[in-house]
Amino acid sequence: MKQFFKMMFASALGGLVAIGAVILIGTFVLVGIVAAFDSSPEYVPSSGAVFKLSLNGPLYETAEENPFDFLSFGEMVSPIAIKDILKAIRAAKENDRIKGIYLEAGALQGGTASLDIIRRALADFKTGGKFVVAYGDNYTQGSYYLCSVADKIFLNPLGIVDIHGLVSETVFYKGLLRKVGVEMEVFKVGTYKGAVEPFLLDKLSDENREQIASYQQGIWSNIVEAIAHSRNLAPDDVQAFANRGHFVSPAEKTVELGFVDELKYKPEAEEYVKELAGQTGDKLKTAGLGKMKNIKEAPRKPSAERIAILYAEGEIMTASLSSLYGSQLITEKMAGEIASLRKDENVKAVVFRVNSPGGSGYVSEQIWREVAELKKVKPIVVSMGNVAASGGYYISCAASRIIAEANTLTGSIGVFGTIPNATGLYEKLDVTTEIVKTNTYGDFLDASRPLRSDEKALMQNYVEHMYDVFLTRCAEGRGKTKEEIDAIGQGRVWTGEQALERGLVDALGGLDEAVAAAAELAGLTDYRLTHTSSSNDFFQTILGKHLEDLKLSLVKNAIGEEYKYLKALNDLKHHTGVQMRLLYDIPSL
Repeated sequence: MKQFFKMMFASALGGLVAIGAVILIGTFVLVGIVAAFDSSPEYVPSSGAVFKLSLNGPLYETAEENPFDFLSFGEMVSPIAIKDILKAIRAAKENDRIKGIYLEAGALQGGTASLDIIRRALADFKTGGKFVVAYGDNYTQGSYYLCSVADKIFLNPLGIVDIHGLVSETVFYKGLLRKVGVEMEVFKVGTYKGAVEPFLLDKLSDENREQIASYQQGIWSNIVEAIAHSRNLAPDDVQAFANRGHFVSPAEKTVELGFVDELKYKPEAEEYVKELAGQTGDKLKTAGLGKMKNIKEAPRKPSAERIAILYAEGEIMTASLSSLYGSQLITEKMAGEIASLRKDENVKAVVFRVNSPGGSGYVSEQIWREVAELKKVKPIVVSMGNVAASGGYYISCAASRIIAEANTLTGSIGVFGTIPNATGLYEKLDVTTEIVKTNTYGDFLDASRPLRSDEKALMQNYVEHMYDVFLTRCAEGRGKTKEEIDAIGQGRVWTGEQALERGLVDALGGLDEAVAAAAELAGLTDYRLTHTSSSNDFFQTILGKHLEDLKLSLVKNAIGEEYKYLKALNDLKHHTGVQMRLLYDIPSL
């Protein structure tokens, strides 16, 4: 009897804990739902305010606040949506109560193309006669590149300006795999398809080194010229700053060389901004990004005709493999969203914003098909972000028009497949296997043995067939022959400028230029923009998303910095099979 009551008490306690957990999670989800729908317009509190833009955190094309960020105890920095920054800058330019922008430099993380579009928006803001002032305790290379467009740049007297150039590091796994007894069987098409080299080599091939050096130099030249132009310097001055290690020189050197206007402490910089804005009182009156992005826009003439902007950001993979990636992922659901836009009679054109290094060839094909079907009934213009390469280019090539940033990485038209041979690992673990099968290829891709020559031939033929399909898709979309695409394909990565010269894209520009092109192709003069959302129902979209956010926040908080290593291992696991992707890091500032 005593044991019975103990079990009953334990069961009751467990039930109460479970109920409490459900209530707690439900409360958090409801808070997130309220926040997600709290889109009431904000207003600048008083005349003479300044838009304060804190440049701290990772940049994404579009990002939603995670209501469970508090579970990270302040260790995780929330992502910043580029579209929110652009909307806020436009609102600040048009609002008479905003006198200028105050940039506070921090640990900004973003690709060059992302910074370019924000930099152009800040330059456009200045044409309205308003000021832009930047302050930083330290400037990372990316934050300085962005802030260099400001009228005045202030630096902490003990700070640094970290201009050091671009670097790309490739990690090779061949030696590690050999030690654990695993050999990766690799099948590829493309002389420059460097994604497989980490499994085969212990250093870069000459071809891969050539392409990395080529696009790095192109991007770095654009950065140098932009900084030099904004700061009234010569490009050689910027190169010398990086080559002589002045990023660790005393702060006075940055003023002497013209990269910073004055050394100030933060209160002194804010006092300067306050005077420019004509403010009185002790504290600088500012409006942050959260307020500025929700400022009520000037009323426009009603129009039922719409141009939809659809964002495709992240790696391309099946939804079932997405547990460690959060919302920055492209799955087969994207094909359904494009199909919905095709059927929506009020949507007259689509801008497809692609920022992806590629991934699954099978998912890419599904999305490509829907892009091609949509183009039959209405224009679709691709706007490329930091990277739209391999699978990212595959899903773009059928568009009516392609517009890339000068520093976009694109191309990488190639295919590869990897199959692990774990024979050595089995031997090390003293594990044996025995196969019983009915057909010749019943044990095809079994990791406990090496592939036979006939199996290797089958796999290589399949990869070559996929490459031929890739060439066909690109040739049809770009109005070229397969031979012409093959000559600039072979897995070669190009910058947006290089891609324009080779006919892989139609023009250089950002999202605004893509919208203008879509309007032109659709013959629209009066239209409104809409940012599309998932076609799931309410609970699938909101409740499901926030539960995924909760899971991701708990995992990140539990393992801390090691999360990136867990994700890297997850990446390797998902890179088996036929892939269209870049496998090395995309240059960021």
